[in-house]
Amino acid sequence: MEEVRLQKFLALCGAASRRKAEELIKQGRVHINGITVTDMGIKVTEEDLVELDGKRLRKEPKKVYIMLHKPTGYVTTSKDQFSRKTVLDLVEGIEERLYPVGRLDYDTSGLLLLTNDGEFTFKLTHPKHEIEKVYIARIQGIPSEAEMGNFRQGLRIEDYTTSPAGFRVIGKSGRDTLAEIIIHEGKNRQVRKMCEAIGHPVIELKREAIGNLALGNLKEGHWRHLELSEIKGILTLLDG
Repeated sequence: MEEVRLQKFLALCGAASRRKAEELIKQGRVHINGITVTDMGIKVTEEDLVELDGKRLRKEPKKVYIMLHKPTGYVTTSKDQFSRKTVLDLVEGIEERLYPVGRLDYDTSGLLLLTNDGEFTFKLTHPKHEIEKVYIARIQGIPSEAEMGNFRQGLRIEDYTTSPAGFRVIGKSGRDTLAEIIIHEGKNRQVRKMCEAIGHPVIELKREAIGNLALGNLKEGHWRHLELSEIKGILTLLDG
């Protein structure tokens, strides 16, 4: 168990800056395992009971933000009742407990974010923010201009009408169409349901981007930490 100086521990717990922590220690406001301490050189571990003014202090967990290129055949949950592989099985070497931000279907691949930052997850998944999500879909058949127009305007699906969406043909393969689809919502299997509603079911589906975050050349099944600039960029979109 790693030992750290008491003033550093207070700072890691978010109680005060190191300089302010030294003042708190001198004032006799810090207790370790029930004993008042004023010694600046004392060290503690996470197993010690450290209190400030009678309130226990705990280290704030390091915030982690990960981009994963999810393959098909994985569920977007921490655990699965049917013992299927989960997206967390793909992430190794991370001590923090991670949670998926939103979902990707079992049979959908592409960009998925994982984090332990609850506020970040709440903001990114809240409907009011309408963050742009870009998908590449291979669909059955060749949609007509009228069908694509209906898709773009919004479709009635079950008990709701989708918001206007983007639909652009980027290629054709025999009787199938490759399309770029952009939505600003995140309802369950929404892209698949929208494609079915215009008579062109999805054959393959991959999410390429969320807001300013794009898969780029990240290989399927691999993951990486988000850059600080990427985190700031997506938060700017959320707070804008």
